Amino acid sequence: MDPHKLRLAGIHHLTAITARASENYRFYTGPLGMRLVKKTVNQDDVSAYHLFYADGRGTPGTDLTFFDWPARPERRGSCSISRTGLRVGGRESLEWWRSRLAAEQVRPGEIVERDGRECLDFEDPEGQRLSLVTDETDPAEWEPWEAGPVPAEHQIRGLGPVMLSVRDAGGTDEVLREVLAMTREREYWFEPWKVPVAVYRMGGDGPAAEVHVAAEPDLAPAHPGAGGVHHVAFRVPTMEEYEAWEKRLRAFMIPTSGPVDRFYFKSLYFREPNGILFELATDEPGFAVDESPETLGERLALPPFLEGRRKEIEAGLKPLAANP
Repeated sequence: MDPHKLRLAGIHHLTAITARASENYRFYTGPLGMRLVKKTVNQDDVSAYHLFYADGRGTPGTDLTFFDWPARPERRGSCSISRTGLRVGGRESLEWWRSRLAAEQVRPGEIVERDGRECLDFEDPEGQRLSLVTDETDPAEWEPWEAGPVPAEHQIRGLGPVMLSVRDAGGTDEVLREVLAMTREREYWFEPWKVPVAVYRMGGDGPAAEVHVAAEPDLAPAHPGAGGVHHVAFRVPTMEEYEAWEKRLRAFMIPTSGPVDRFYFKSLYFREPNGILFELATDEPGFAVDESPETLGERLALPPFLEGRRKEIEAGLKPLAANP
């Protein structure tokens, strides 16, 4: 494949950290109305859940995922993914969500305009910083969760944009543009932090294909923990492109994990100059490879290379209760 034609399709998933898995499960499937589409374990630490919340069928680009680790709260700072966007419909949806979140004791902010879109900032029970962002593009790949507690017209349609806080904006700019072939489109002022933010676009349209980079050179680096983000993954539509991306990163002499088979998708990990962990992840084969679409997330799913350890793994996990 011609490496000059490689374009990432948008955000694939974002993985954060929770220290309270049952409360996390209650919040994201209850008040936020997202579907648990895969209940599995961290493949590098099988003592921890890896929970995937998404739309009705686990469409790539809709996955907000969590590692369940007994970690202290994140110490906020730069060199981190500092805010995660969740796409919804228009102004009417934001007003509906503001009322719903207030009723759930979440204390949302005001509806504000940011980078030409209306949005609503709030935090989950562990301080995870989230924003509901209006998305005027046609969410053709999104599928509502018909059995969910949120009306289809107001459901979360997927991820985007994600905001990075960096000390060295130049290094991140070089990786996003030169290595990952993103386009730097514009800049805006992020009023809450009093910093400039540059917007980079991948191959898709709208906020689902955007990375926002806030330049904060004087801010101390964040310390990872509960309520913080572990990494962001970008969409690679085909295996042919995945192999081409692996070659491209090698050509730029960027240290990577090398190809990693996560069973539900294939991954490639590396860090940008500020230490933020990036992942390139394939759209296929998807979450229905070992569960039916109707029963996604209802049982502990293990990839074949962990299935032989099921009893040991299940014994080390606490039950995931909807009402902790």
